[in-house]
Amino acid sequence: MSAGESTRVDCHIKVLNDRVVEYARRAGIDVLVYAPHFKRLPEIRERAAAYSTDAVQVIPAREVFTGSWQDRKHVLAIGLEEPVPDFITLEGAMAAFDRQDAVVLAPHPEFLTVSLTESDIREYRDVIDAIEIFNPKHLPKHNRRARKLASQFELAPFTSSYAHLPRSVGVSHVEFGCSIETEADLVEALQTNERRRVVYDNGRKRWMTTASEIGHLVYENTWEKVDRLLLSGTEPTHPDHIFYEGKFDDIAVY
Repeated sequence: MSAGESTRVDCHIKVLNDRVVEYARRAGIDVLVYAPHFKRLPEIRERAAAYSTDAVQVIPAREVFTGSWQDRKHVLAIGLEEPVPDFITLEGAMAAFDRQDAVVLAPHPEFLTVSLTESDIREYRDVIDAIEIFNPKHLPKHNRRARKLASQFELAPFTSSYAHLPRSVGVSHVEFGCSIETEADLVEALQTNERRRVVYDNGRKRWMTTASEIGHLVYENTWEKVDRLLLSGTEPTHPDHIFYEGKFDDIAVY
C-alpha cells in the first residue's frame, strides 16, 4: 500500500478464519481488528499474524470484560504491549491501558448491560479515543444514541462489523485517509484523529446481519455462558490465572 492511500478498517471482529479473510477481501476491507473473547494477548497476536495476507492485514486487540458477569462493561484496547485480564475493575482496566498508551475504544455504548454508560464515558473522557456510532447488533435507536454520545463528548467515531459470524464482515468499516500497514499505524491514526469516514450498509445485508448476530448473541448469553461458568473452570483471561503472576490481584472482582 503506497503512501497517501486510504485504508478501510473493520475495527472489531470476534471470529477469524479463511472465510473471514476472504469476505474482507471481497468487501475491500484492508485491515481487520481481531479481539476475541477470553483469549490471551499472545495467542491473539499469533493467530492474527497467521491469517494476515498481502490483501488483508489482521491486527490483534483485546476487548476486556471489566466488572462481574452481572455488571460487565466491555472496553476495546489496541496497541497493548502487556496482557490485561478480564474481570478487573473498570478503573483498573483504564489505568492499565493508559499506562501502556494503548488506544481505548468504547464499543456498542449503552447497549444492554455490557457497555460503557454515559457516566462512564464522562468519567474516562480523557482516556477514550473513539466511540462506536454504528454496530450491526444495534437497532436504529441504539445507533442514534451512540452518535449523540460521540457528539456530546466530542469523541471521534468508529464502526465495526462486530462479527461473531464470518458473513457479517463487510457490513461496515472506517475509511481512514492514510496508509495503515501495521498495528502502530492504526494506533497513530486512532489517537491523532486521522481523517476518517464511517461507512455502513443500511440495506438488506445490514438487517440480515443484525438478525443473525442477535440470534448468536442470545446463544452466547445462554447455553454457552452456562457452560463457561459451570463447566469450564477458570478462564484463561481470569486475573487469578498463573499467567498474570498476581499482578492484578488488587483490582480483580472475583
